[in-house]
Amino acid sequence: MLLSFVGIAVFIILFIAFSLIAYFGSRFRKGDLNKLYEWGLAGRRLGPYLSWFLIGADVFTAYTFVAVPSLAYASGSLAFYAVPYVGIVFAIAMLTMPRLWSVSKKKGYVTASDFVKGRFNSRALAILVAITGVIAVLPYIALQIAGMQAVLITMLYGVSNATFVSEVALLISFIVLAATTFTSGLRGVTLGSVFKDVLIFLTVIVIVIVGLVSYGGFGNAFGIIASAKGAAAAAKYSTLPSASVPAFFSLFFGSALALYLYPHIINGSLSSNSKKTLRRSLSLLPIYSIGLGLLALFGILIYAVPNALAIVKATGNGLLTVPALVVTTLPGWLAGICLLGIFIGGMVPAALMAIAGANLISRNIIKEFKPRITPMQETRIAKWTSAVLKFVALGFVFLAPLTYAIQLQLLGGIIILQILPAVFLGLYTNRLDWKAIILGWIAGMVSGLYLVLLANHFGALSTSAFGTPFGLIYIGLISVIINIVVAVVGSYVAKAAGAFRKGVIKEADFAGA
Repeated sequence: MLLSFVGIAVFIILFIAFSLIAYFGSRFRKGDLNKLYEWGLAGRRLGPYLSWFLIGADVFTAYTFVAVPSLAYASGSLAFYAVPYVGIVFAIAMLTMPRLWSVSKKKGYVTASDFVKGRFNSRALAILVAITGVIAVLPYIALQIAGMQAVLITMLYGVSNATFVSEVALLISFIVLAATTFTSGLRGVTLGSVFKDVLIFLTVIVIVIVGLVSYGGFGNAFGIIASAKGAAAAAKYSTLPSASVPAFFSLFFGSALALYLYPHIINGSLSSNSKKTLRRSLSLLPIYSIGLGLLALFGILIYAVPNALAIVKATGNGLLTVPALVVTTLPGWLAGICLLGIFIGGMVPAALMAIAGANLISRNIIKEFKPRITPMQETRIAKWTSAVLKFVALGFVFLAPLTYAIQLQLLGGIIILQILPAVFLGLYTNRLDWKAIILGWIAGMVSGLYLVLLANHFGALSTSAFGTPFGLIYIGLISVIINIVVAVVGSYVAKAAGAFRKGVIKEADFAGA
Protein backbone atom coordinates (compact mmCIF):
# COMPACT_ATOMS: atom_id res chain seq x y z
CA MET A 1 0.00 0.00 0.00
CA LEU A 2 1.49 3.33 -1.10
CA LEU A 3 -0.17 5.66 1.40
CA SER A 4 1.05 5.38 4.99
CA PHE A 5 -1.31 4.70 7.88
CA VAL A 6 -0.80 8.31 8.97
CA GLY A 7 -1.91 9.44 5.52
CA ILE A 8 -4.97 7.18 5.61
CA ALA A 9 -5.88 8.48 9.08
CA VAL A 10 -5.63 12.08 7.86
CA PHE A 11 -7.76 11.17 4.82
CA ILE A 12 -10.50 9.60 6.98
CA ILE A 13 -10.52 12.40 9.58
CA LEU A 14 -10.83 15.10 6.92
CA PHE A 15 -13.52 13.11 5.13
CA ILE A 16 -15.53 13.00 8.36
CA ALA A 17 -15.03 16.77 8.76
CA PHE A 18 -16.22 17.36 5.19
CA SER A 19 -19.29 15.17 5.77
CA LEU A 20 -20.23 17.06 8.95
CA ILE A 21 -19.86 20.42 7.21
CA ALA A 22 -22.07 19.27 4.33
CA TYR A 23 -24.63 17.62 6.64
CA PHE A 24 -25.08 20.67 8.87
CA GLY A 25 -25.11 22.98 5.86
CA SER A 26 -28.90 23.14 6.20
CA ARG A 27 -28.37 25.56 9.08
CA PHE A 28 -26.37 27.95 6.91
CA ARG A 29 -28.57 30.93 5.96
CA LYS A 30 -31.47 28.77 7.01
CA GLY A 31 -34.58 28.55 4.85
CA ASP A 32 -37.59 26.31 4.34
CA LEU A 33 -36.05 23.24 2.67
CA ASN A 34 -39.52 21.99 1.78
CA LYS A 35 -39.48 24.52 -1.08
CA LEU A 36 -37.58 23.60 -4.22
CA TYR A 37 -35.86 26.95 -4.70
CA GLU A 38 -34.62 26.79 -1.09
CA TRP A 39 -33.38 23.19 -1.27
CA GLY A 40 -32.15 23.26 -4.88
CA LEU A 41 -30.97 26.89 -5.18
CA ALA A 42 -30.05 27.71 -1.56
CA GLY A 43 -32.82 30.31 -1.61
CA ARG A 44 -30.84 32.37 -4.16
CA ARG A 45 -28.78 33.73 -1.27
CA LEU A 46 -25.18 32.99 -2.24
CA GLY A 47 -22.74 35.89 -2.32
CA PRO A 48 -19.95 36.40 -4.89
CA TYR A 49 -17.29 34.30 -3.19
CA LEU A 50 -19.57 31.40 -2.34
CA SER A 51 -20.86 31.49 -5.92
CA TRP A 52 -17.27 31.49 -7.12
CA PHE A 53 -16.46 28.39 -5.06
CA LEU A 54 -19.68 26.62 -6.07
CA ILE A 55 -19.40 27.19 -9.82
CA GLY A 56 -15.65 26.59 -9.64
CA ALA A 57 -16.39 23.21 -8.08
CA ASP A 58 -17.56 22.16 -11.54
CA VAL A 59 -14.34 23.34 -13.17
CA PHE A 60 -11.94 21.64 -10.77
CA THR A 61 -13.77 18.32 -10.52
CA ALA A 62 -12.12 15.04 -9.58
CA TYR A 63 -12.40 13.89 -13.15
CA THR A 64 -10.84 17.08 -14.49
CA PHE A 65 -8.05 16.60 -11.97
CA VAL A 66 -7.23 13.19 -13.39
CA ALA A 67 -8.40 13.45 -17.03
CA VAL A 68 -6.51 16.57 -18.14
CA PRO A 69 -3.12 15.31 -16.88
CA SER A 70 -3.92 11.87 -18.32
CA LEU A 71 -4.58 13.41 -21.73
CA ALA A 72 -1.33 15.38 -21.50
CA TYR A 73 0.56 12.24 -20.46
CA ALA A 74 -0.78 10.30 -23.46
CA SER A 75 -1.34 12.94 -26.12
CA GLY A 76 0.76 15.95 -25.17
CA SER A 77 -0.16 19.46 -26.22
CA LEU A 78 -3.80 18.73 -27.14
CA ALA A 79 -4.59 18.66 -23.41
CA PHE A 80 -3.88 22.36 -23.17
CA TYR A 81 -7.18 23.11 -24.92
CA ALA A 82 -8.47 23.42 -21.33
CA VAL A 83 -6.63 26.74 -20.88
CA PRO A 84 -8.30 28.81 -23.64
CA TYR A 85 -11.52 26.89 -22.98
CA VAL A 86 -11.70 28.20 -19.44
CA GLY A 87 -10.53 31.59 -20.66
CA ILE A 88 -13.52 32.10 -23.00
CA VAL A 89 -16.21 30.06 -21.27
CA PHE A 90 -16.76 32.71 -18.66
CA ALA A 91 -17.12 35.40 -21.30
CA ILE A 92 -19.97 33.29 -22.70
CA ALA A 93 -21.34 32.96 -19.18
CA MET A 94 -21.18 36.70 -18.67
CA LEU A 95 -23.34 37.20 -21.78
CA THR A 96 -25.96 34.62 -20.80
CA MET A 97 -26.20 33.88 -17.09
CA PRO A 98 -27.05 37.38 -15.76
CA ARG A 99 -29.95 37.58 -18.26
CA LEU A 100 -31.15 34.12 -17.24
CA TRP A 101 -30.81 35.02 -13.55
CA SER A 102 -32.78 38.23 -14.04
CA VAL A 103 -35.80 36.64 -15.68
CA SER A 104 -35.64 33.57 -13.38
CA LYS A 105 -35.72 35.74 -10.28
CA LYS A 106 -38.64 37.77 -11.59
CA LYS A 107 -40.66 34.76 -12.71
CA GLY A 108 -39.66 32.32 -9.96
CA TYR A 109 -37.89 29.94 -12.34
CA VAL A 110 -35.66 27.20 -10.91
CA THR A 111 -34.35 25.58 -14.09
CA ALA A 112 -33.52 26.46 -17.70
CA SER A 113 -36.56 24.42 -18.75
CA ASP A 114 -38.77 26.80 -16.75
CA PHE A 115 -37.36 29.66 -18.80
CA VAL A 116 -37.79 27.78 -22.10
CA LYS A 117 -41.43 27.04 -21.32
CA GLY A 118 -42.12 30.70 -20.62
CA ARG A 119 -40.09 32.05 -23.50
CA PHE A 120 -41.60 29.82 -26.18
CA ASN A 121 -44.96 28.95 -24.59
CA SER A 122 -44.34 25.24 -25.14
CA ARG A 123 -44.58 22.41 -22.62
CA ALA A 124 -43.21 19.96 -25.20
CA LEU A 125 -40.04 21.98 -25.76
CA ALA A 126 -39.53 22.47 -22.00
CA ILE A 127 -39.84 18.73 -21.38
CA LEU A 128 -37.43 18.00 -24.23
CA VAL A 129 -34.86 20.40 -22.77
CA ALA A 130 -35.27 18.78 -19.33
CA ILE A 131 -34.82 15.26 -20.69
CA THR A 132 -31.75 16.37 -22.64
CA GLY A 133 -30.22 17.86 -19.51
CA VAL A 134 -30.79 14.74 -17.42
CA ILE A 135 -29.33 12.46 -20.11
CA ALA A 136 -26.25 14.66 -20.47
CA VAL A 137 -25.57 14.97 -16.75
CA LEU A 138 -25.70 11.26 -15.82
CA PRO A 139 -22.39 10.25 -17.46
CA TYR A 140 -20.89 13.42 -15.96
CA ILE A 141 -21.69 12.06 -12.49
CA ALA A 142 -20.19 8.70 -13.47
CA LEU A 143 -16.94 10.40 -14.45
CA GLN A 144 -16.66 12.06 -11.06
CA ILE A 145 -16.81 8.56 -9.61
CA ALA A 146 -14.00 7.58 -11.99
CA GLY A 147 -11.88 10.37 -10.52
CA MET A 148 -12.65 9.17 -7.01
CA GLN A 149 -11.75 5.63 -8.04
CA ALA A 150 -8.37 6.83 -9.27
CA VAL A 151 -7.61 8.11 -5.78
CA LEU A 152 -8.63 4.85 -4.10
CA ILE A 153 -6.75 2.68 -6.63
CA THR A 154 -3.59 4.67 -5.98
CA MET A 155 -3.99 4.55 -2.20
CA LEU A 156 -4.55 0.77 -2.27
CA TYR A 157 -1.95 -0.01 -4.93
CA GLY A 158 -0.44 -3.42 -4.17
CA VAL A 159 -3.25 -4.58 -1.86
CA SER A 160 -4.67 -7.97 -2.93
CA ASN A 161 -8.36 -7.08 -2.43
CA ALA A 162 -8.02 -3.46 -3.56
CA THR A 163 -10.96 -3.59 -5.98
CA PHE A 164 -13.40 -4.84 -3.34
CA VAL A 165 -12.18 -2.33 -0.74
CA SER A 166 -12.39 0.58 -3.20
CA GLU A 167 -15.95 -0.33 -4.22
CA VAL A 168 -17.04 -0.57 -0.57
CA ALA A 169 -15.41 2.80 0.11
CA LEU A 170 -17.21 4.35 -2.85
CA LEU A 171 -20.54 2.90 -1.73
CA ILE A 172 -20.10 4.28 1.80
CA SER A 173 -19.08 7.66 0.38
CA PHE A 174 -22.18 7.86 -1.78
CA ILE A 175 -24.45 6.87 1.09
CA VAL A 176 -22.96 9.77 3.05
CA LEU A 177 -23.28 12.05 0.02
CA ALA A 178 -26.92 11.08 -0.56
CA ALA A 179 -27.75 11.74 3.10
CA THR A 180 -26.04 15.14 3.24
CA THR A 181 -27.60 16.26 -0.05
CA PHE A 182 -31.05 15.10 1.05
CA THR A 183 -30.89 17.05 4.30
CA SER A 184 -28.96 20.16 3.24
CA GLY A 185 -29.48 20.54 -0.49
CA LEU A 186 -27.38 23.15 -2.24
CA ARG A 187 -26.34 24.80 1.03
CA GLY A 188 -24.36 21.73 2.06
CA VAL A 189 -22.88 21.41 -1.44
CA THR A 190 -21.77 25.05 -1.33
CA LEU A 191 -19.97 24.72 2.00
CA GLY A 192 -18.43 21.48 0.79
CA SER A 193 -17.17 23.25 -2.34
CA VAL A 194 -15.26 25.75 -0.19
CA PHE A 195 -13.63 22.90 1.76
CA LYS A 196 -12.86 21.05 -1.46
CA ASP A 197 -11.37 24.00 -3.37
CA VAL A 198 -9.03 24.93 -0.52
CA LEU A 199 -7.60 21.39 -0.57
CA ILE A 200 -7.47 21.29 -4.39
CA PHE A 201 -5.52 24.54 -4.67
CA LEU A 202 -3.22 23.33 -1.90
CA THR A 203 -2.58 20.17 -3.91
CA VAL A 204 -1.74 22.09 -7.09
CA ILE A 205 0.62 24.48 -5.31
CA VAL A 206 2.40 21.75 -3.36
CA ILE A 207 3.01 19.56 -6.42
CA VAL A 208 4.34 22.53 -8.39
CA ILE A 209 6.77 23.41 -5.59
CA VAL A 210 7.93 19.82 -5.16
CA GLY A 211 8.31 19.42 -8.91
CA LEU A 212 10.44 22.55 -9.16
CA VAL A 213 12.59 21.87 -6.10
CA SER A 214 13.09 18.10 -6.23
CA TYR A 215 12.64 17.10 -9.86
CA GLY A 216 14.02 19.96 -11.91
CA GLY A 217 10.65 21.38 -12.88
CA PHE A 218 8.72 21.09 -16.10
CA GLY A 219 11.71 21.95 -18.29
CA ASN A 220 13.57 18.90 -17.00
CA ALA A 221 10.49 16.75 -17.67
CA PHE A 222 10.34 17.91 -21.29
CA GLY A 223 14.03 17.07 -21.63
CA ILE A 224 13.47 13.57 -20.23
CA ILE A 225 10.62 12.98 -22.69
CA ALA A 226 12.88 14.03 -25.57
CA SER A 227 15.63 11.69 -24.39
CA ALA A 228 13.26 8.75 -23.89
CA LYS A 229 11.07 9.12 -26.97
CA GLY A 230 13.32 10.97 -29.40
CA ALA A 231 12.95 14.56 -30.56
CA ALA A 232 10.37 13.81 -33.26
CA ALA A 233 8.05 11.78 -31.01
CA ALA A 234 8.46 14.25 -28.14
CA ALA A 235 7.54 17.24 -30.30
CA LYS A 236 3.81 16.68 -29.73
CA TYR A 237 4.35 17.39 -26.02
CA SER A 238 5.75 20.88 -26.59
CA THR A 239 4.18 21.85 -29.93
CA LEU A 240 0.68 21.39 -31.31
CA PRO A 241 0.93 19.31 -34.51
CA SER A 242 -0.60 21.07 -37.52
CA ALA A 243 -3.05 18.19 -38.04
CA SER A 244 -4.44 18.76 -34.52
CA VAL A 245 -5.05 22.50 -34.89
CA PRO A 246 -8.70 22.18 -36.10
CA ALA A 247 -9.41 19.68 -33.32
CA PHE A 248 -7.82 21.95 -30.72
CA PHE A 249 -9.71 25.11 -31.69
CA SER A 250 -13.05 23.45 -32.36
CA LEU A 251 -12.84 21.48 -29.12
CA PHE A 252 -12.17 24.40 -26.83
CA PHE A 253 -14.78 26.59 -28.53
CA GLY A 254 -17.43 23.85 -28.67
CA SER A 255 -16.73 22.85 -25.07
CA ALA A 256 -17.02 26.48 -23.99
CA LEU A 257 -20.43 26.76 -25.66
CA ALA A 258 -21.57 23.58 -23.94
CA LEU A 259 -20.49 24.18 -20.33
CA TYR A 260 -23.10 26.74 -19.32
CA LEU A 261 -25.86 24.67 -20.87
CA TYR A 262 -25.32 21.84 -18.38
CA PRO A 263 -28.06 21.86 -15.71
CA HIS A 264 -25.66 21.87 -12.75
CA ILE A 265 -23.78 24.93 -14.03
CA ILE A 266 -27.03 26.80 -14.61
CA ASN A 267 -28.22 25.66 -11.18
CA GLY A 268 -25.11 27.12 -9.55
CA SER A 269 -25.52 30.40 -11.42
CA LEU A 270 -29.17 30.82 -10.42
CA SER A 271 -28.26 30.44 -6.73
CA SER A 272 -26.53 33.85 -6.65
CA ASN A 273 -28.23 36.54 -4.59
CA SER A 274 -28.09 39.22 -7.31
CA LYS A 275 -26.98 39.93 -10.88
CA LYS A 276 -24.08 41.98 -9.51
CA THR A 277 -22.98 39.05 -7.37
CA LEU A 278 -23.19 36.67 -10.32
CA ARG A 279 -21.16 38.97 -12.56
CA ARG A 280 -18.50 39.38 -9.88
CA SER A 281 -18.16 35.65 -9.32
CA LEU A 282 -17.98 35.03 -13.08
CA SER A 283 -15.27 37.65 -13.43
CA LEU A 284 -13.16 35.77 -10.88
CA LEU A 285 -13.59 32.32 -12.42
CA PRO A 286 -10.80 32.66 -15.06
CA ILE A 287 -8.42 32.18 -12.13
CA TYR A 288 -9.19 28.50 -12.55
CA SER A 289 -7.54 28.54 -15.99
CA ILE A 290 -4.19 28.92 -14.22
CA GLY A 291 -4.87 25.77 -12.24
CA LEU A 292 -6.01 23.86 -15.30
CA GLY A 293 -2.84 24.84 -17.16
CA LEU A 294 -0.75 23.52 -14.30
CA LEU A 295 -2.82 20.33 -14.20
CA ALA A 296 -2.03 19.70 -17.84
CA LEU A 297 1.66 20.20 -17.06
CA PHE A 298 1.43 17.48 -14.38
CA GLY A 299 0.98 15.02 -17.26
CA ILE A 300 4.42 16.16 -18.40
CA LEU A 301 5.98 16.33 -14.92
CA ILE A 302 5.29 12.65 -14.24
CA TYR A 303 8.02 11.71 -16.74
CA ALA A 304 10.52 13.27 -14.31
CA VAL A 305 9.23 11.24 -11.33
CA PRO A 306 10.23 7.59 -11.95
CA ASN A 307 8.24 6.08 -9.07
CA ALA A 308 5.02 7.79 -10.15
CA LEU A 309 5.62 6.91 -13.78
CA ALA A 310 6.12 3.27 -12.83
CA ILE A 311 2.67 3.16 -11.17
CA VAL A 312 0.93 4.59 -14.24
CA LYS A 313 2.76 2.22 -16.58
CA ALA A 314 2.17 -0.83 -14.35
CA THR A 315 -1.58 -0.18 -14.14
CA GLY A 316 -1.91 1.11 -17.70
CA ASN A 317 -4.19 3.81 -16.27
CA GLY A 318 -3.30 7.41 -17.10
CA LEU A 319 -5.99 8.64 -14.71
CA LEU A 320 -3.61 7.82 -11.87
CA THR A 321 -1.12 10.49 -12.98
CA VAL A 322 -1.82 13.09 -10.29
CA PRO A 323 -2.63 10.66 -7.44
CA ALA A 324 0.63 8.82 -8.24
CA LEU A 325 2.55 12.10 -8.12
CA VAL A 326 0.95 12.86 -4.75
CA VAL A 327 1.77 9.56 -3.03
CA THR A 328 5.32 9.30 -4.41
CA THR A 329 6.50 12.86 -3.79
CA LEU A 330 4.77 14.01 -0.58
CA PRO A 331 5.01 12.90 3.06
CA GLY A 332 2.14 10.65 4.15
CA TRP A 333 0.15 13.22 6.12
CA LEU A 334 0.30 15.77 3.30
CA ALA A 335 -0.49 13.13 0.69
CA GLY A 336 -3.61 12.22 2.71
CA ILE A 337 -4.77 15.83 2.62
CA CYS A 338 -4.19 16.19 -1.13
CA LEU A 339 -5.82 12.87 -2.01
CA LEU A 340 -8.86 13.81 0.04
CA GLY A 341 -9.06 17.06 -1.93
CA ILE A 342 -9.21 15.14 -5.20
CA PHE A 343 -11.67 12.62 -3.73
CA ILE A 344 -14.21 15.16 -2.52
CA GLY A 345 -13.52 17.00 -5.76
CA GLY A 346 -15.71 14.25 -7.19
CA MET A 347 -18.31 14.23 -4.44
CA VAL A 348 -19.16 17.93 -4.53
CA PRO A 349 -19.80 18.17 -8.31
CA ALA A 350 -21.66 14.85 -8.25
CA ALA A 351 -24.00 16.25 -5.59
CA LEU A 352 -24.59 19.46 -7.55
CA MET A 353 -25.21 17.49 -10.76
CA ALA A 354 -27.69 15.21 -8.99
CA ILE A 355 -29.55 18.21 -7.52
CA ALA A 356 -29.78 19.87 -10.93
CA GLY A 357 -30.98 16.69 -12.61
CA ALA A 358 -33.50 16.10 -9.84
CA ASN A 359 -34.84 19.66 -10.19
CA LEU A 360 -35.47 19.03 -13.89
CA ILE A 361 -37.20 15.70 -13.29
CA SER A 362 -39.38 17.00 -10.46
CA ARG A 363 -40.24 20.47 -11.80
CA ASN A 364 -40.17 20.02 -15.58
CA ILE A 365 -41.16 16.40 -16.18
CA ILE A 366 -43.22 15.02 -13.31
CA LYS A 367 -44.96 18.30 -12.49
CA GLU A 368 -45.86 18.84 -16.16
CA PHE A 369 -47.87 15.61 -16.04
CA LYS A 370 -49.09 16.08 -12.44
CA PRO A 371 -49.52 19.85 -12.12
CA ARG A 372 -51.46 19.62 -8.84
CA ILE A 373 -48.61 18.36 -6.70
CA THR A 374 -47.81 20.70 -3.80
CA PRO A 375 -44.48 22.53 -3.40
CA MET A 376 -43.60 20.16 -0.57
CA GLN A 377 -44.30 17.10 -2.72
CA GLU A 378 -42.32 18.61 -5.58
CA THR A 379 -39.32 19.11 -3.29
CA ARG A 380 -39.64 15.65 -1.75
CA ILE A 381 -39.60 14.09 -5.23
CA ALA A 382 -36.47 16.10 -6.09
CA LYS A 383 -34.71 14.99 -2.89
CA TRP A 384 -35.33 11.31 -3.52
CA THR A 385 -34.56 11.64 -7.22
CA SER A 386 -31.19 13.23 -6.45
CA ALA A 387 -30.30 10.17 -4.36
CA VAL A 388 -31.45 7.79 -7.09
CA LEU A 389 -29.39 9.59 -9.76
CA LYS A 390 -26.23 9.23 -7.66
CA PHE A 391 -26.67 5.50 -7.25
CA VAL A 392 -27.65 4.97 -10.89
CA ALA A 393 -24.33 6.56 -11.87
CA LEU A 394 -22.50 4.52 -9.23
CA GLY A 395 -24.09 1.30 -10.48
CA PHE A 396 -23.10 2.16 -14.04
CA VAL A 397 -19.47 2.58 -12.98
CA PHE A 398 -19.51 -0.75 -11.14
CA LEU A 399 -21.15 -2.66 -14.00
CA ALA A 400 -19.72 -1.06 -17.15
CA PRO A 401 -16.13 -0.46 -18.27
CA LEU A 402 -14.82 3.03 -17.57
CA THR A 403 -14.25 3.53 -21.30
CA TYR A 404 -18.02 3.59 -21.81
CA ALA A 405 -18.43 6.35 -19.23
CA ILE A 406 -15.74 8.44 -20.93
CA GLN A 407 -17.26 7.93 -24.37
CA LEU A 408 -20.75 8.71 -23.05
CA GLN A 409 -19.43 11.96 -21.62
CA LEU A 410 -18.00 12.88 -25.01
CA LEU A 411 -21.44 12.13 -26.41
CA GLY A 412 -22.99 14.12 -23.54
CA GLY A 413 -21.23 17.26 -24.74
CA ILE A 414 -22.70 16.79 -28.21
CA ILE A 415 -26.15 16.18 -26.72
CA ILE A 416 -26.22 19.18 -24.37
CA LEU A 417 -25.18 21.54 -27.17
CA GLN A 418 -28.49 20.82 -28.91
CA ILE A 419 -30.41 22.93 -26.38
CA LEU A 420 -28.34 26.02 -27.25
CA PRO A 421 -31.00 27.60 -29.51
CA ALA A 422 -33.71 27.17 -26.87
CA VAL A 423 -31.62 28.55 -23.99
CA PHE A 424 -28.88 30.88 -25.25
CA LEU A 425 -30.61 32.22 -28.37
CA GLY A 426 -33.86 32.37 -26.44
CA LEU A 427 -32.22 34.79 -24.02
CA TYR A 428 -31.70 37.30 -26.82
CA THR A 429 -34.54 36.81 -29.28
CA ASN A 430 -38.21 35.85 -29.29
CA ARG A 431 -38.26 35.31 -33.06
CA LEU A 432 -37.68 31.56 -32.90
CA ASP A 433 -40.64 29.18 -33.10
CA TRP A 434 -40.84 26.27 -30.67
CA LYS A 435 -41.64 23.76 -33.42
CA ALA A 436 -38.63 24.93 -35.44
CA ILE A 437 -36.41 24.62 -32.36
CA ILE A 438 -37.55 21.02 -31.88
CA LEU A 439 -36.80 20.30 -35.55
CA GLY A 440 -33.37 21.88 -35.06
CA TRP A 441 -32.83 19.70 -31.97
CA ILE A 442 -33.68 16.60 -34.03
CA ALA A 443 -31.38 17.70 -36.88
CA GLY A 444 -28.51 18.42 -34.48
CA MET A 445 -28.98 15.18 -32.59
CA VAL A 446 -29.23 13.02 -35.70
CA SER A 447 -26.24 14.67 -37.39
CA GLY A 448 -24.19 14.45 -34.20
CA LEU A 449 -24.97 10.77 -33.66
CA TYR A 450 -24.34 10.02 -37.32
CA LEU A 451 -20.93 11.70 -37.23
CA VAL A 452 -20.10 9.89 -33.99
CA LEU A 453 -20.90 6.53 -35.58
CA LEU A 454 -19.03 7.56 -38.71
CA ALA A 455 -16.02 8.39 -36.54
CA ASN A 456 -16.08 4.91 -34.96
CA HIS A 457 -17.45 5.94 -31.59
CA PHE A 458 -16.33 3.90 -28.58
CA GLY A 459 -12.95 3.89 -30.31
CA ALA A 460 -9.97 6.19 -29.81
CA LEU A 461 -10.48 9.64 -28.29
CA SER A 462 -8.94 11.31 -31.34
CA THR A 463 -11.64 9.89 -33.64
CA SER A 464 -14.68 9.62 -31.40
CA ALA A 465 -14.65 13.32 -30.50
CA PHE A 466 -13.43 14.87 -33.74
CA GLY A 467 -13.58 12.58 -36.75
CA THR A 468 -15.77 14.10 -39.49
CA PRO A 469 -15.75 14.16 -43.29
CA PHE A 470 -14.24 17.65 -42.92
CA GLY A 471 -11.26 16.48 -40.85
CA LEU A 472 -10.58 16.42 -37.14
CA ILE A 473 -13.27 18.87 -36.04
CA TYR A 474 -15.27 18.57 -32.82
CA ILE A 475 -18.54 16.89 -33.75
CA GLY A 476 -20.55 18.88 -31.23
CA LEU A 477 -19.70 22.15 -32.95
CA ILE A 478 -20.77 20.92 -36.39
CA SER A 479 -24.04 19.42 -35.11
CA VAL A 480 -25.07 22.56 -33.20
CA ILE A 481 -24.44 24.71 -36.29
CA ILE A 482 -26.80 22.43 -38.25
CA ASN A 483 -29.27 22.72 -35.37
CA ILE A 484 -29.19 26.53 -35.41
CA VAL A 485 -29.61 26.74 -39.19
CA VAL A 486 -32.67 24.47 -39.10
CA ALA A 487 -34.19 26.38 -36.15
CA VAL A 488 -33.73 29.78 -37.79
CA VAL A 489 -34.98 28.71 -41.24
CA GLY A 490 -37.90 26.81 -39.68
CA SER A 491 -38.89 29.85 -37.64
CA TYR A 492 -39.06 32.03 -40.75
CA VAL A 493 -41.19 29.38 -42.46
CA ALA A 494 -43.51 29.18 -39.43
CA LYS A 495 -43.89 32.95 -39.38
CA ALA A 496 -44.61 33.07 -43.12
CA ALA A 497 -47.24 30.34 -42.71
CA GLY A 498 -48.90 32.14 -39.81
CA ALA A 499 -48.07 29.29 -37.38
CA PHE A 500 -45.68 31.28 -35.17
CA ARG A 501 -46.48 31.45 -31.44
CA LYS A 502 -44.80 33.84 -29.00
CA GLY A 503 -44.12 33.11 -25.36
CA VAL A 504 -45.09 35.04 -22.24
CA ILE A 505 -41.64 36.46 -21.47
CA LYS A 506 -41.13 40.02 -22.67
CA GLU A 507 -37.98 42.10 -23.05
CA ALA A 508 -38.95 44.03 -19.92
CA ASP A 509 -38.43 40.84 -17.93
CA PHE A 510 -34.70 41.07 -18.72
CA ALA A 511 -34.47 44.62 -17.39
CA GLY A 512 -31.12 45.35 -15.77
CA ALA A 513 -29.50 42.17 -17.09
